[in-house]
Amino acid sequence: MTETSLSSQSFPMSVLNNTNAQPLIFFLMGIPGLKATQYWISIPFCLLYVVAICGNSMILFVVLCERSLHKPMYYFLSMLSATDLSLSLCTLSTTLGVFWFEAREINLNACIAQMFFLHGFTFMESGVLLAMAFDHFVAICYPLRYTTILTNARIAKIGMSMLIRNVAVMLPVMLFVKRLSFCSSMVLSHSYCYHVDLIQLSCTDNRINSILGLFALLSTTGFDCPCILLSYILIIRSVLSIASSEERRKAFNTCTSHISAVAIFYIPLISLSLVHRYGHSAPPFVHIIMANVFLLIPPVLNPIIYSVKTKQIQKAIIKVLIQKHSKSNHQLFLIRDKAIYE
Repeated sequence: MTETSLSSQSFPMSVLNNTNAQPLIFFLMGIPGLKATQYWISIPFCLLYVVAICGNSMILFVVLCERSLHKPMYYFLSMLSATDLSLSLCTLSTTLGVFWFEAREINLNACIAQMFFLHGFTFMESGVLLAMAFDHFVAICYPLRYTTILTNARIAKIGMSMLIRNVAVMLPVMLFVKRLSFCSSMVLSHSYCYHVDLIQLSCTDNRINSILGLFALLSTTGFDCPCILLSYILIIRSVLSIASSEERRKAFNTCTSHISAVAIFYIPLISLSLVHRYGHSAPPFVHIIMANVFLLIPPVLNPIIYSVKTKQIQKAIIKVLIQKHSKSNHQLFLIRDKAIYE
């Protein structure tokens, strides 16, 4: 069933809601106008998912196993990797299912669950970037008090507060989606469930849903972004007061990875919003591809950036790989010797 036939499919005009005996079924969107090449276009997306999952899993593994990385900076980095890994996994099944198997149907409850995790982990990433900005601020502006300010207990509290904040802002959004009724087209415009996309299909008043969605956005990324900017203003002011140019350079270099992570999170987010708002003349497939790429840019690039720019992470990854290689060689020698003696 093509996107055109789905969008033109006639649905009964009786009001449908989640209280009906039959569960509501929505249809996810592939890449309109490129159905013939959709399978081939999905291969780069699949490779991006593999890179994101493997890269973030590796960062989590080395931070967990390497005792020299049990420090506040790397705890926050492991939070970022866990968030990116979760963000990739929550859209993997529907996106590749649509591209490869034409599995477009999704019921309302599954759609709401995916929205909860998709938006929740997006907001979580924003919060982790703010926590990392705070880490850099303390390390540069108050180096002597760094270990006393960022204790393990305080880091755990920061992580829990971000988690509680996301659940608190997302639960009302999801609960009010359950109250909506639908009576026309059930075709979504992405290969995953997106809050704005879903509520636009409602034939009942969705102003409360729009207000709750806006509040969730402003209380998370809308709060985090100015705070990150403020932290870097204070960092720059502190660094410029350092007399030695070499020390200033080192201080700025410690921030480059985090600045890159902030840029690859917020720039695609802002670009996608601008395209949706002002790019009405762009072909539909441009919106679909940009929406999918936006979700994959941070999970793919963050582990690459931190692996390249952070020497401690580089050394830990190399150490783990060497240990694995040595262990596998040792096992091969044991198997060979056993075979010779037998």
